[in-house]
Amino acid sequence: MTYALLITVFVISTCGLVYELIAGTIASYLLGDSITQFSTVIGVYLFSMGVGSFLSKYIEKNIALTFVQVELLIGLIGGASATLLFLMFNHIDNFRILLYSLVAIIGILVGLEIPLLMRILQQRLDFKDLVSQIFTFDYVGALLASLLFPLLLVPYLGLMRTSFLFGLFNLGVALWTIHLFKDELPWRNSLRSTAFILIVVLVSGFAFSDKLMGIAEAATYQDPVIYSTTTPYQRIVLTGNSKDLRLFLNGNLQFSSRDEYRYHEALIHPAMASLNQPQDVLVLGGGDGLAVREILKYPSVRSITLVDLDKAMTDLFKSQEVLTRLNQNSLNNSKVKVIIDDAFVWLRSTSQRFDMAVIDFPDPSNYSLGKLYSDTFYRALKKVMKPAGMVVVQSTSPFYAKNSFWCVDKTLASVGFNTTPYHAYVPAFGDWGYVIGSLSPFKAATQASYPAGLRYVNSETVTQMLCFAPDMLPTVTSVNKLNNQSLVHLFESEWSEYVDAH
Repeated sequence: MTYALLITVFVISTCGLVYELIAGTIASYLLGDSITQFSTVIGVYLFSMGVGSFLSKYIEKNIALTFVQVELLIGLIGGASATLLFLMFNHIDNFRILLYSLVAIIGILVGLEIPLLMRILQQRLDFKDLVSQIFTFDYVGALLASLLFPLLLVPYLGLMRTSFLFGLFNLGVALWTIHLFKDELPWRNSLRSTAFILIVVLVSGFAFSDKLMGIAEAATYQDPVIYSTTTPYQRIVLTGNSKDLRLFLNGNLQFSSRDEYRYHEALIHPAMASLNQPQDVLVLGGGDGLAVREILKYPSVRSITLVDLDKAMTDLFKSQEVLTRLNQNSLNNSKVKVIIDDAFVWLRSTSQRFDMAVIDFPDPSNYSLGKLYSDTFYRALKKVMKPAGMVVVQSTSPFYAKNSFWCVDKTLASVGFNTTPYHAYVPAFGDWGYVIGSLSPFKAATQASYPAGLRYVNSETVTQMLCFAPDMLPTVTSVNKLNNQSLVHLFESEWSEYVDAH
């Protein structure tokens, strides 16, 4: 029995950490700013575990019975936690209250587990062996959870199925404990029946998790969800109707097929057309292939290197017919080489040199993205450019996030680029901003340099793009550095003010 109970420690510690990781991941998906979300979730969870451990001293009788009841509660609440958070996100005014309440309840219950097990085992082991073995199994279980979660559970099961699965493990522990103490437990038949009922509930949830996620996302998006998947890096959702296809990453709109040509033409052609016969082009981000589509309109281009972190993203836009029609099969073009890597790491290791670099990352809504807008990143970017090379960075909105936009401009200039900020109106986003960085002063192209058939960009619209209204003029901002990530703070504060106002 002793070893069976020590294995129980291993299982419950694994489950406990998985619930914590699920809550932190969902919070970062839905609320942004992953470091803040994980830090606060971990803090509340650990504090609540301390509360649970403290409360355990008031449990004096029927220790095994209480342990079984705790496992049943954790199995139900932890197992259903991801589903509850996703389903309620669009239906309550203050989602954080639900999030932290759920984290606190699970944390208190998890905090009760180890003290109760130690008291069950104290009659079977010496104190030094008890402490040593309990914490050994506890920490090994935590290690297993931390490895399984990003490598297997999220990519292959998703968050909902993962929470249901580990809820079942807690219920399994409850049944196992009932079996071990069958001669000592009161109400064992009722406990066993309750466990089996909860197992049916969680198995049903596991089986129908895709439908449950569909219900949650249907409340989030205006149009029907036609595709969705969770990768190790993000939640990818495509919505569509007869007139529009939209891509969302972690709930944030990336493009609308009705007007994405405006965004991508503005991103590529003002800089690209001003270059003299560009041959080698680098695209960082842009896994949808839409920027690559525009670059391929220049006959002089001989190679395009696209670096994107998420293979699921590039595979999707390489293979699905509706998406390859949109990007004109650009990612399957023989000139295009797709590299799956972290752009921050890859950039500092490559020996290639480029005439043009397109930086098409999502907005700096968290620190993982914020590092890709830092002076350290731009310094590495500068080293891979040819002497006459040019870069362009999508730089959020100079209207809705004015300080963030000019922070990007200042950060790019701080490493030695001549910067040329400009903006374009994209109906799905509003007024959107870009910054060109060049090693010599930028000169806008003549009309003859633009490819034929563009729907939005020409020499006249580019002239207009370079002009800023008084309410979008430069502001005094700091340089975005790795050690302060000031851009992330600016972006969060500016966009939250706009969202709250609407």
